[in-house]
Amino acid sequence: MPDIVISEFMDEDAIRESLSGFDLHYDPTLVDRPDDLRAALAGARGLIVRNRTRVDAALLAAGPDLRVIGRLGVGLDNIDQDACRERGIAVIPATGANDVSVAEYVVATAMLLLRGAYGATADVAAGTWPRGRLMGREISGKRLGLVGYGSIARETARRAAALGMVVSAHDPFLPAGDQAWSPAWGRVASLPLDDLVAGADVLSLHVPLTDATRGLIDAARIARLPKGAILINAARGGVVDEAAVAQALRDGHLGGAALDVFDREPLPADAGAVFAGCPNLILTPHIAGVTVESNVRVSQMIARAVAGAL
Repeated sequence: MPDIVISEFMDEDAIRESLSGFDLHYDPTLVDRPDDLRAALAGARGLIVRNRTRVDAALLAAGPDLRVIGRLGVGLDNIDQDACRERGIAVIPATGANDVSVAEYVVATAMLLLRGAYGATADVAAGTWPRGRLMGREISGKRLGLVGYGSIARETARRAAALGMVVSAHDPFLPAGDQAWSPAWGRVASLPLDDLVAGADVLSLHVPLTDATRGLIDAARIARLPKGAILINAARGGVVDEAAVAQALRDGHLGGAALDVFDREPLPADAGAVFAGCPNLILTPHIAGVTVESNVRVSQMIARAVAGAL
């Protein structure tokens, strides 16, 4: 039986370099074959997952010898942490390893949605020259509101400030005065959530999915955003009311939205139907934190951590 089971994709060089001394079962398709995954865990001491593997009590029961779970990412809402604590199973996220990837996604997506010209290829090639309707907005001078101010949000803030954005954040878990200070970019203002929302030209979410954050950005909060604001969620599905986003886009209150995460993942067609016909909308498949570079960093970090724990 394998020592370590890896149920989702991972950088294979990291596996070879850091886990070569272990008996491994690496199969990125195991996440879609739950019976096979449970069978593979029968004698395993370690499990490595991304966000799609549901590490619940039933799965943990299939691995009576489990000692450590490595998470190729930072969100832990797919892992029953209480059950792991009761069993004495260490849960190790890849904290910090994909911060840059998510920050770049947020800033690039904000620029794309504000400018609004990049979907014109077919029209230009067809000779219609739609210049009059493609006058977009600059990112410089826009107000960026960050809901949550952990490491990813701080990377986002640094890049946004470099582009001339005015950055504010809301994070009730930071002690008073714990605001990022950089001589180059200045201080990021800490604001109450509703004040942050009401003043944001671009609102970006950086919070985990918990009982307190589920539905945090609902129809009422979306209505508080300035008309034409951009909403970006590359944090966790369930934090945003997806139907409310779709309606606000159709009504013209939101100037654009980008959702990389969804309440149900993979997003099924019936749930995705709510977005049909929405203007200035970007939907991506939970990929903001996954780049060639971040995959290497995340994989190396978790491979070494799991090997060390065993």
